[in-house]
Amino acid sequence: MSAITTHVLDAVLGRPAVGISVRLEKRESGGWSAVASGVTDADGRCRGLAQDAVQGTYRLTFETGDYLEGIGRTSIYPEIAITFDCNGREHYHLPVLLSDNSYTTYRGS
Repeated sequence: MSAITTHVLDAVLGRPAVGISVRLEKRESGGWSAVASGVTDADGRCRGLAQDAVQGTYRLTFETGDYLEGIGRTSIYPEIAITFDCNGREHYHLPVLLSDNSYTTYRGS
């Protein structure tokens, strides 16, 4: 089974993005089913979203608009959604580097 984790770094401030709501969903025949949710911690991490994910297509959604508005900034991205395939065997760590009007994601370790 796969573990799925993430973290968010605020590239403008050069530090972890604290307090971003994160939602993990799995694609099912009828649409998306909730798996877990959490909030980024003081290190910008959302640990333990899934420790035993089976093979399938998943989506991580980050409520970035709320975070940026809360610290007095604006963005054209009210949320970021990352859809990815999981093989059910490896660890999937999917970080986000966030700025006001851009973001980058990659598969980390």
